Order: sequence, then structure tokens, then C-alpha cells
Amino acid sequence: MNKHKQKNKVIAIVGATASGKTAYAVELARKIDAEIVSADSRYVYKGFDIGTAKPTVEERQGIPHYMIDIVEPDFEYSSGLFVSQAQKHINDILSRGKVPIVTGGTGLYFNMLFQSYQLPNIEPDKKLREELSHYEFDELFKMLLELDDSAKDAKIEKNDKKKLIRAIEIVKKTGLPLSESRAKGECEYDVEWIGLNFEREELYDRINKRVDWMIEAGLVEETKKLLDKFGRIPNLVDTIGYREIIKYFDGEMPFEEAVSKLKQNSRNYAKRQLTWFRKNENIKWNVYPNRHKK
Repeated sequence: MNKHKQKNKVIAIVGATASGKTAYAVELARKIDAEIVSADSRYVYKGFDIGTAKPTVEERQGIPHYMIDIVEPDFEYSSGLFVSQAQKHINDILSRGKVPIVTGGTGLYFNMLFQSYQLPNIEPDKKLREELSHYEFDELFKMLLELDDSAKDAKIEKNDKKKLIRAIEIVKKTGLPLSESRAKGECEYDVEWIGLNFEREELYDRINKRVDWMIEAGLVEETKKLLDKFGRIPNLVDTIGYREIIKYFDGEMPFEEAVSKLKQNSRNYAKRQLTWFRKNENIKWNVYPNRHKK
């Protein structure tokens, strides 16, 4: 007789931006009586709605969604905080006899939550962060490599200064390479991995159409509203969607060019997402046949 405790099942739905994750997760949740936990690093911010294509109340179709609209945009939200809060929601859903579905496009969140990839619990150094915030991405990356040559393999998205500054902070505080300051353990859940994707041309077309929808839905107005309320906070100026519109506001490029740049940056982001997720051999990929906005 197997005396090992059986792990609870959790479904993880991953994929690139605009690959239909939201609609698929909602459809599946209705079928199996599940609830949804978001794993998107931008959905946590209140007011980041159109620019992140956050699912509306109507699109959620009455299915409970967690980890959406939980902090203000100027809050320094971390992957470690995500894990602790997401685990609470997952365990609560399980305790009520339902199935948790975790869906989103932030690969690091999935790694930390389900693949037991952890960074050391170090308090933020606000003075260091303020000092480093004045440097460009390439300068920061050079600093990191000087501290830790192995960091050249670190999965840090281009222009994600926040993550890069955090990496420098960790290396400085621990005195260890990033590879050694990480810890791994066994996942406490039985995770079923589902990957959604389209052929490249169709995915890029969906991304382009989503950007057109964002413009029509009021992305320019939303960006101005956020700027007026919070100023040029890192979470705003470093987020695809708002970043390009801000450059239009600043006169760095005409509106049409800003929209074109937003489409290009979104397509590049989708490529990086797929590169990240394809390293997970447990993901069962399919080309999702239905056509959804999200």
C-alpha cells in the first residue's frame, strides 16, 4: 500500500500573449467546476486594464478569478509575494473541493509556483534600487555580469530593468552567483500543463488585431489617466502598451509609429514567452482551434 500522500491536482494553462488563454480557462472552468488564479505580472495592478488586455467582468463569465486588481501600480510587487498569495488561493480552492486553474503568461511565476524555483528572501534595498534606476538596461546588465558572469544565462527579458535590478540586489546581498542563491524543492501539487499556441502568422495577426482593439478601447486615454495619477513610475513606463504611448506623448514618435512599435514589441514578447515555456517538457502543446479576442 502506498503510504505517500496523494498530491492535489492543479491545471496550468500557459502560452504567448493573445493565444486564447483567458477564454480557454473560463470555458474549462465552467465544465469542471474550477476557479481561476491569474499568473500575470501586470494583472495584479489596478487600472492596468486595456493596456494589459485584462479580462473584463463579462469575459470572466461568473468564474471567480484571483490575483487580479490587488495592488496599486506604484506598489513594488514581487514574484515571491505572488507565490505566497497564489498558494493561499490554490489551497483555498482545493479545500472547497474545486479545481484550481492557474493561467497567464509570466513564466517566472509558473516556475516559482510549480517548479519550486525560488529566489532568496531578501528585503528590498530602496537606496540601492534608487541608485540603479538611473542606469539604462544595457549598463545594468553589464554591472550584473561583472558581479556574476554566470548571469549571462539568466532569463531576464530585454528592458525589464526591475528584474535586472533585483538580480543585482540579490547578488550583492548574498555574495553568491544567482545560480547558487536559488533553491529547488519538490512541487506540492500534481500539475497538468496545457500550452496554447497558433501558427506564427496567425498568432502575430491576433496580436496585431488585439493592439488595434486596445487603441479603439481607449488605450491612449487610459495611459494619460495613469500618468496623471501616478506619474512616470517604473511599472508604467516599463510595461508594453503604456511604454509606446508615453513615447508618443513625449513626441519621440508619431502616433502611427507608436502603434506599429507596440505591435512589434508585443510580437517579440510573444516569442520570448514561447521560448521560456518550451523549455518545460511537461507542457502538452496544441494549436487552439477556436478564435478568441483574449
